[in-house]
Amino acid sequence: MELPAYYEFCCRVKTISGHDVLEKIPEILGGLGARLPLIITDKGVLEAGLIDVVTSVMKDRVPCLRISGGSVESDVPPDSDLTVVNRLAGVYREKGCDAIIAVGGGSVLDTAKGVNIVVSENATDLMAFTGTGALKRPLKPLIAIPTTSGTGSEVTLVAVIADHEKRRKMFFTSYFLLPDVALLDSRMTLSLPPAITAATAMGALSHSVEAYTCLAKNPLSDAFARSAMELMRDNLFNVMDQPDDKGGRLSLAVAANLSGVAFSNAMAGMVHTLGHSVGAVCRVPHGTCMAILLPYGLEYNLHKNAQFTSELLLPLGGEQIFARTPKHHRAEKVISVIRDWNERLFHLTKNKHARCFKEVTDPEGNAMVPRDKLKDIALKAMGDGSIFYNPEELDVDDAMMVLIHAWEGTPLNRDLIRKG
Repeated sequence: MELPAYYEFCCRVKTISGHDVLEKIPEILGGLGARLPLIITDKGVLEAGLIDVVTSVMKDRVPCLRISGGSVESDVPPDSDLTVVNRLAGVYREKGCDAIIAVGGGSVLDTAKGVNIVVSENATDLMAFTGTGALKRPLKPLIAIPTTSGTGSEVTLVAVIADHEKRRKMFFTSYFLLPDVALLDSRMTLSLPPAITAATAMGALSHSVEAYTCLAKNPLSDAFARSAMELMRDNLFNVMDQPDDKGGRLSLAVAANLSGVAFSNAMAGMVHTLGHSVGAVCRVPHGTCMAILLPYGLEYNLHKNAQFTSELLLPLGGEQIFARTPKHHRAEKVISVIRDWNERLFHLTKNKHARCFKEVTDPEGNAMVPRDKLKDIALKAMGDGSIFYNPEELDVDDAMMVLIHAWEGTPLNRDLIRKG
């Protein structure tokens, strides 16, 4: 294997994983010099009773630390929102908080990162810190507790915050955005519905696959990505069959964590480029976008990175499939395996896991991605930073071609893909 001439790798988040690790919260807060955390979550997590688990371990657990149960704020939408970030920063100041505990999926974790920027910088508006390099110093203590096995935001240096008024997503990137501690506790994902389990797991898969196949890959991120894929291969469908499998749930949480480390260091490509834009224009959840677009991204880039794609057949398909697939067919087989996963998940969730964009509906059954919105999505995608790490160039016409096929659910026509 030829090593890259230069790369950087950083993962300085302390990760604690197990079936009862939330009990360490008082000790962690004490070590960070914090006493009054603001707990940020969403209504779904609150209604599922998961916040009760968190707050119960903070009450009288270690009296000498004098740690309060904190203030709980659950007004975080499914897609992180600029106005919510600025409002929660005000709550943090009003309550006199000195740390943040984020309990939720990617939107909650990214929202918490945004709040941490505003309160740490004593600012009034998050928008002053968009892009890379705007943060110059460490932020307030942040503990991340994911309740989905998807984004890996608990170990990434990125926060994605939506400005719904302008229908765009802003990116904030800094090593200072890395949480101090990530807690992976199997209790946090046991109640996750099948469709969300499926979509978030496929989101995590997209992180590891793009980290392994895009331009900023490196040997360390490769190792994390492959380990994540193996864990997903061995546990996703077992968990779909047995949702109360604590070991399987924890394995998926670890897989998402590993994927987060991988793509935080190796970046992502066109799957995220297009997925971010679909989310911004049509408010489709991130995991759903990733599940649909992942095979199309691999197809589009195949002539540039077939070797890397073919190497994923072993961690994704297992030894038997790898051994019986001729070497020159392994890259295409990887794409087939991912489409098979989406197909299986579609049936296991009783048709709730979308295989293409025309199948994506809201809770009332309304289509979320009208076909006439694809041009808006393609145009918006051209401003997404992940486009620079994609192996093949992507212009508006290319993006439209991919989106049309992803909307219809038909494979790409390889003859139409540029050969640059």
